[in-house]
Amino acid sequence: MTIMKKFKFLSILALLLLVAMPMMAAGIDAGEGISKFVEEMGFIAFFQGEGWKNAVMLLIGCILLWLAINKKYEPLLLLPIAFGMILTNLPGAGMFDSEMWNNEFLNQNSPNYHSYGYIMAHGGLLDILYIGVKAGVYPCLIFLGVGAMTDFGPLIANPKSLLLGAAAQIGIFATFLVTQIDWPIFGFTPEQAASIGIIGGADGPTAIFLTSKLAPELLGPIAVAAYSYMALVPVIQPPIMRVLTTKKERQIRMEQLRMVSKKEKILFPIIVAIVVSLVVPSAGTLIGCLMLGNLMKESGVVERLSKAAQNELNNIVVICLGLTVGATATATSFMNLQTLGILGVGIVAFGIGSASGVLMAKLMNLFLKKKINPLIGSAGVSAVPMAARVSQDEGQKADPRNFLLMHAMGPNVAGVIGSAVAAGILLSFLG
Repeated sequence: MTIMKKFKFLSILALLLLVAMPMMAAGIDAGEGISKFVEEMGFIAFFQGEGWKNAVMLLIGCILLWLAINKKYEPLLLLPIAFGMILTNLPGAGMFDSEMWNNEFLNQNSPNYHSYGYIMAHGGLLDILYIGVKAGVYPCLIFLGVGAMTDFGPLIANPKSLLLGAAAQIGIFATFLVTQIDWPIFGFTPEQAASIGIIGGADGPTAIFLTSKLAPELLGPIAVAAYSYMALVPVIQPPIMRVLTTKKERQIRMEQLRMVSKKEKILFPIIVAIVVSLVVPSAGTLIGCLMLGNLMKESGVVERLSKAAQNELNNIVVICLGLTVGATATATSFMNLQTLGILGVGIVAFGIGSASGVLMAKLMNLFLKKKINPLIGSAGVSAVPMAARVSQDEGQKADPRNFLLMHAMGPNVAGVIGSAVAAGILLSFLG
């Protein structure tokens, strides 16, 4: 017998003894105990009923991990989402109980209603962490960090950028209307349609925030779609931008933006938080956290808090959010035609949003003496700063001495505000 064969034999013998000895000490029949141990192994579940679906979900999770690690597609969130997807689909692990989060359990008027206290006592690890998603805590804390990392100077210097950011949200509302049509892969409820439409804003935290409130059963597919399309901005946007613009339009040079004073940067988050929250109260949570983070950054008097929001706090929340969102992607909720419909409609919503920003810039040029390069309109989706970099790259392909990055950052950060406002409007209608 070779050394390797001896090692395998001894390993199996050690495992059997490890299982059998406690049973013998407790007076349990060893043969019966070992048989029960084998039956409860997760491997057996793959060959029972619809267990094969769990195996497929594990494969999908591994593919997403490969995209996050090898291709660097939004790795900060895609990696924990993919790993959460793997954990939730391990048979018998019991880390996440999707039944615990259905409407019957969470409806206070239902006889089967259970509070968060019940979930804390009886739920798995990911159930407990998921409370932060359901309560809307994690997306808001991420917005706090985003605000602390964002410079609204380009938007303040060129307020017309707000129109481009607003136009890019058309994809959200167009998708919301279309997905309610009773077609084979559509026919979603208004709440589900709103959650799918928000993918068009290319804003992952906002998509998660709205979906957790309106259609938690779709959270897994929508989160995967939202972050996948954010990562694919350099692939999706350029063809749309080239089709909708001429080379002459792509060569338009814009004047350098004026310097924005510190006073303006401090007043901006305060004014936006107050005005937006008064107009769309449902958006107040996201906008308030976004602007608080920005105020901490621009005020210059709470540098420790600003750095904590940008780094430690943001990193911890990203881990918890990614794992728990991935945990909702169970085999039952993910492997169906509805999920394929969401993935397909999501990319259309994103494309419409990008195209709407470009077309709005072209429309504005009909009335402006100083023309806007339409390429910056596509940055109105809130994939910061990737969408702005795409505008810069496309502009330099047409004219190597054309610099659009700072101009594109205006509609880009406006898109962050716009997607949060759009979510607030949908939530006020349907929440």
